[in-house]
Amino acid sequence: MEAEHVTTPFGRRPMTLAMLIAQRRAEHGKSVRSVDKWKIYRALCEAKPLLGVTDRALAVLNALLSFYPKNELSDDANLIVFPSNAQLSLRAHGMAEQTIRRHLAVLIAAGLLIRKDSPNGKRYARRSRAGDLNDVYGFSLVPLLSRAEEIEHLAAQVVAERLHMQGLRERISLHRRDIAKLIETAIAENIEAPWEAVHAGFRALIDDLPRSPNTVQLETLLEKLGRLRGEIVNRLETHAETAKLSANPYQNERHIQNSDSESQIESEAASTGNATPHVSIPRTTPATVNVSVAAKARKPVSCIPDNSRSETGTGIELKSFPLDLVLRACPEIAAYGPTGQIKSWRDLLTASLVVKSMLDISPGAYGEACLAMGAENAATVIACILQRGSHINSAGGYLRDLTRRTEKGEFAIGPMLMSLLRANMAPTMRKIA
Repeated sequence: MEAEHVTTPFGRRPMTLAMLIAQRRAEHGKSVRSVDKWKIYRALCEAKPLLGVTDRALAVLNALLSFYPKNELSDDANLIVFPSNAQLSLRAHGMAEQTIRRHLAVLIAAGLLIRKDSPNGKRYARRSRAGDLNDVYGFSLVPLLSRAEEIEHLAAQVVAERLHMQGLRERISLHRRDIAKLIETAIAENIEAPWEAVHAGFRALIDDLPRSPNTVQLETLLEKLGRLRGEIVNRLETHAETAKLSANPYQNERHIQNSDSESQIESEAASTGNATPHVSIPRTTPATVNVSVAAKARKPVSCIPDNSRSETGTGIELKSFPLDLVLRACPEIAAYGPTGQIKSWRDLLTASLVVKSMLDISPGAYGEACLAMGAENAATVIACILQRGSHINSAGGYLRDLTRRTEKGEFAIGPMLMSLLRANMAPTMRKIA
């Protein structure tokens, strides 16, 4: 590579520290035997956002490269080209000379060219009698050769970022399509939920995206859409599994034994003689619910509801109420019964197991409630929790608290049912008034 010396611009153009650093970097840069000039140019076109050059400046650089006679930029060749502005204008598709000078300054400031001015500011070359070039004044292409590896690395970085953005946009488009069609399906199937509000929130997420978003904004939107899509899918699967459960009573019989009020569910005898009731039904989410209740007493406890009072694990009777009263106080539980309605205590128990899973109440908390209250009253409490769901932060914690109060004899279901019944009757009374 030719030995570069520090040169200053001709005329009123000032010398800058950046120009000095660019010249010294080109002079002491990593030695490269040769590189294809058009390959480097294509890499520059990819890396232009990181190098701070425009497409018009690259068009000028393309014209300059066309004046270098070889395709290979070699470290043992003279890499200075010296076309006039008129010739540059012709090869730059008629670009005005003032515009060419402006873009040449941009290329020099970006460290992609070095200006080697003659004493009078003209671009020319002096040759020996043998025809060899002695003194050449113009634009040096040495920086392209010395920075070839850096430019290719920047180009690869830009390409990787562009592919990542493309992948994010594709996944967002898929989520948008899925969410829109899933909401349409939910409305068509009459699945209870505020679907208009869900769709409005979905549109708000899309409309808030800027016209030219960055990677962080796209990743944030994709995460939010993914959560929304997952919630909708879970809701639809819950409905589908509930409908499947309701349509097959024989399947229910395999999990909940059909017997009178004195029957007990199947249990596995432990080595200590304690019984562990086990009730499982198809879950409303993709997984299967297995409710395993740890027995607190040696006597097995029945989780099959009947119309008699349930005996608690502590020996304290908790008064049960008519099914009709429970359904009038807690009408929302009916949607989770077989065929979307509840006709018996067995239907209420089935619905309570579905709601328990939906409210993320653990099997342990539900089992303790069955032992303390009896299955019939535990199902009634689950129905009350569902009815008051908007006022309860943790359904599982609330059920455990009621269980502890029941064991101490401090809890009664009656006031809770009466409160909900009055709340449900209030709108009707206002209309009559």
